[in-house]
Amino acid sequence: MTFTRRHFLATGALAGAALPGLSFAQSKPPEFKLKLGNDLPVTHSVNVRLKEAIAAISAESGGRVAIELFPNNQLGGDADMMSQIRSGALELATFPGTVMSTLIPVTSITGVGFAFSSYDKVWAAMDGAVGNHVRAAIEKINLVPFATVWDNGFRQITTSTKPIRTPDDLKNFKIRVPVVPLWVQMFKTLGAAPVSLPLAEAYQALQTKVADGQENPLALIESAKFFEVQKFCSLTNHSWDGFWFVAG
Repeated sequence: MTFTRRHFLATGALAGAALPGLSFAQSKPPEFKLKLGNDLPVTHSVNVRLKEAIAAISAESGGRVAIELFPNNQLGGDADMMSQIRSGALELATFPGTVMSTLIPVTSITGVGFAFSSYDKVWAAMDGAVGNHVRAAIEKINLVPFATVWDNGFRQITTSTKPIRTPDDLKNFKIRVPVVPLWVQMFKTLGAAPVSLPLAEAYQALQTKVADGQENPLALIESAKFFEVQKFCSLTNHSWDGFWFVAG
C-alpha cells in the first residue's frame, strides 16, 4: 500500500490521544513535514493540547511525521490561512465553523444564536446528523475534516462600561464581533452597533475604544488577555461554535 500524505491525514492519524511530556530525538529527517496554523494565542487550551499531540505524534511515528505549529496569526488571518490550505501552502489548520462560513455557508449553522442550551445538545448534534452534514460540505471543497469537532465554547460578552443583563443593555452598544455575517446580523437585531474585525485587531479596538465590548468564549477571553481592557464579563451563552480541524 502506498502511504501518501493525504492518506495519512484522511485516516485521522493526527487525532490520536496526546501524551504530555513525550519527546523524540530524531536520527534522520522526517518523511512528512507539515505546517499547522490558527489564529489562537499560544496559551489557548487548543494550542496547549496541539503541542502535546504534536510531541506524541513525533514519538509514535518514530520521527517520520514532524508538525510545526504556527499560532496567533503567524501565517496571516483566517482568510489567509484558508487560501493557503486550499492552495497546498499549508497542510493543517483549525478554523471556527462561523469563520469558514464565508466560503462554506452551512458551517455557520453551529453559531446560530441560542440554538444550544447545553453541551448535551451540542454534542448530540455535532456527533450526529448536523456534524455529518457540515463535514460533507467541507469535503466538497477538497478539504479533509477530522471526524470530530473541537470545542470552542459558548460565547460570553465582555464590556468596559457596564454589564449586559438584558437585551436593552445592548442598544447602540459598540461591540466587536468576528467577520461573520451571521453574528453581525444577530447583534444588529438585538439593537447593538457591531464592529466587525478579525481577532488580531480586537484587543487594540477595545483599548482605543473603537469598540466598548466584545464577545468570545471564556478560554479566548483569558488567553487573549481581554480582561486587561475590559471590566465586566456577562455570561450570556448567546451562541456556541466549534473548531474544525482540517487538512488540505
